[in-house]
Formats: sequence, structure tokens, C-alpha cells
Amino acid sequence: MIHLFTIIFYQPVLNLLVFLYNTIAFQDLGIAIVLLTIIIKLVFWPLGRSAIKSQKALQDLQPEIEELKTKYKKDKAGLSKATMELYKNNKVNPFSSCLPLLIQLPFLFAVYQVFRDGLNSKLDFVYSFIKRPEAINTISFGFLNLATPNIVLALLAGAAQFWQAKMMITDKPAVKTPGSKDEGMAAIMNKQMLYFMPAITVFIGISLPSGLTLYWFVLTALTAIQQLLTFKKKNKHHTIEGEIVN
Repeated sequence: MIHLFTIIFYQPVLNLLVFLYNTIAFQDLGIAIVLLTIIIKLVFWPLGRSAIKSQKALQDLQPEIEELKTKYKKDKAGLSKATMELYKNNKVNPFSSCLPLLIQLPFLFAVYQVFRDGLNSKLDFVYSFIKRPEAINTISFGFLNLATPNIVLALLAGAAQFWQAKMMITDKPAVKTPGSKDEGMAAIMNKQMLYFMPAITVFIGISLPSGLTLYWFVLTALTAIQQLLTFKKKNKHHTIEGEIVN
């Protein structure tokens, strides 16, 4: 009996990849992976934009949250109430950035499974109306074997992660809380986000099939581009509002 996850998530991803491989990608797996990543990103574009806005709003509130932690250092109930009031006043839902990511997780896991063990061993899951190749050639662009790890792609994925994280942090400089003993906490968290996640991305990337690392790199780069567009639109909106007020 075929698992429900296979029917809803795994098979559609596998079949889309095979379809792209057979047609638009000219049987080049690397091109098919890039096209698949773009399609998945476009499908989840609205959810991604919502998550980016929520993450940025929470990032911008970190200095004020650190100030509240200092003010209510010995009053956990007061800190919780003041923090929720801060979220309410700024119209920020601390959980809204997680929901879009949770919705996308099954698809991401399906992509991982496809690249891990579905490219050749499970082509029986290809729909009858899609041409089933005898095997998928994992050599892409004439030289890159997407079935084995590749340190260059892992480094590119880490660089894309760094760009994405740096943009989230530097778009609006954090405001330090004068006299606060915890005033450096936000900066420490920012540095961890800026350097730790890219390092983890590289570490994991060098152990994965490079087809999956290529997907990770393209998806992260597209997310960074989406952040850039979202922030530009937000800044333009604020500029127009300021001009109207003045």
C-alpha cells in the first residue's frame, strides 16, 4: 500500500522533475533541478513573503525585547505580558513566520527523498502519462556529478545563506539599549544567525548528493532575492507615506 505522503507530496515532485528532465531541461538533471526549484518557489511565493515580513518585524523588535528583559528581569509574568503588548502594538504575530515554513516542510522533505533515492531506483512512481526514462543521467553541464557531494556547491549554498541572513540583519540597524546589561544579546544573536547558519549549511552540504545541494543553493538564493524585493517594496511604501504626511 502506497503511503499517503508518497501520493500527495513525493510523487508530484518526482514526476515534475522527470517531466522537466524529459522536456525543457533537454535531459540535463542540473537544469531540471533549477527549473523545479523556481517552480516550487513561485508556488510558495506568497507564503514566503509573509514569512519574510514576520521574521523582519521580529528582528526589528529585538532591541525593545531586550530592554523589556532588563526591565522585568525578576518578573516573568510581567515580562510575558509586556512582550505580548509590544507584539500587539506593533501588529506582530510571533508565530506567523513559522506557519508558512511548516506548510512547506512536507514538500522540502519530498524533494530530499527524491534526490536521495528516487532518481533511478523508484521511477516506478512516475505517472503513466509521463515518459519514463530508463535511467536519469546524473552528470550535469557535462562535468558535474549530482549524485555525489560537491564542496563548491556546498560553499555556494553557504554564501547564499550568508547573503540572506546579512540582508535580514543590516536592512535596519539594531538600536542599542543604553545602560542595559543585556544590550549585547541582540548583537550576539545576529552574529550567530549571520555566521553559524551558513557554516551549518556548508557542513551539511558537503555530505549530501550535490543535486540536493544545488536545489538548496538555488532555493536560498531565490529566497534572498525575494527578501530584497520585499524590503525594497516596503521601503518604497514607507517613503510614499512619509511624503504624503509631509
